[in-house]
Amino acid sequence: MQSLFTFLFIIVAISNSFSQQIYKRTLTLMGSRFDITVVAKDQIVADTSIDIAITEIKRIEKLISSWDKESQTSLINNNAGIQPVKVDDELFALIQRAVGISKLTDGAFDISYASMDRIWQFDGSMIEMPSAEEIKASVAKVGYQKIILNKEESTVFLSQKGMKIGFGAIGKGYAADKAKDLLIAKGVSAGIINASGDMNTWGKQPDGSDWKVAITNPLNKNNAFALLPVIDKAVVTSGNYEKYVIFDDKRYAHIIDPRTGYPATGIVSVSVFAPKAELADALATSVFVMGIEVGLNRINQLGSVECIIVDDHGNIHTSNNIKIDDQ
Repeated sequence: MQSLFTFLFIIVAISNSFSQQIYKRTLTLMGSRFDITVVAKDQIVADTSIDIAITEIKRIEKLISSWDKESQTSLINNNAGIQPVKVDDELFALIQRAVGISKLTDGAFDISYASMDRIWQFDGSMIEMPSAEEIKASVAKVGYQKIILNKEESTVFLSQKGMKIGFGAIGKGYAADKAKDLLIAKGVSAGIINASGDMNTWGKQPDGSDWKVAITNPLNKNNAFALLPVIDKAVVTSGNYEKYVIFDDKRYAHIIDPRTGYPATGIVSVSVFAPKAELADALATSVFVMGIEVGLNRINQLGSVECIIVDDHGNIHTSNNIKIDDQ
């Protein structure tokens, strides 16, 4: 549901002569690019730490993947409309939090979006809009209210046959959170897990300065409009500036409103700062769907969460407590 662009984020790493150094490895995990950065005293320690993070991310992928026929997520989907499925406490808690975010966003975020018929194509092949009837039918099986959770039994039941859940909108963020937490527990003092733009930071650079991100207006990529510290938190951007269609001079994003089946309009990118990448991931998608006014209003009601929106005219909108130093 969301496309994340790593070039929106520039990690500002200052070269130094301190005993601790910055080490980084780039690889493909969960079908996406991951950049794992740690601060360590030498290459051996850094490699050991990065390997720990990779193992954890692969474990999360196996747990939540709907492509793996043996995963618990696939088992839930295969038993939709048939019977509840007992799952690990970790997966149950993730689904429970996802349903909570659905309630918070009035359904703008919904992991049952995976039930949606793929009637919109954003590869240049669409020549006309789907009909209103097709669009309505495409979301007939979507609805977080149909996800029945039994905490005592740790079971998940999709009440309508043909329903599916998917973690495309929070999976990489959750994996980044878990990898970060594990590395902190292992004594890694600082680093960044960047899951295709889902960035999660902790600690400081070797010279004592904060990690920072440069945020670029996607309609004017030559210059960053903000350089912001990211202190022990996550930042996630959702964007539509490369995947969209235009009908009757109206731009439709690849991010679909799971309640209506219609693509989001009016926004080209949303950046959300939050304590956890999982939350930032979900809210970035939600704000895109809710729109500027409703989205900012919802963000302003949440503690420790901030947001930057770029609309389709290139205008920048921010939540109440964002502090931007013009570049």
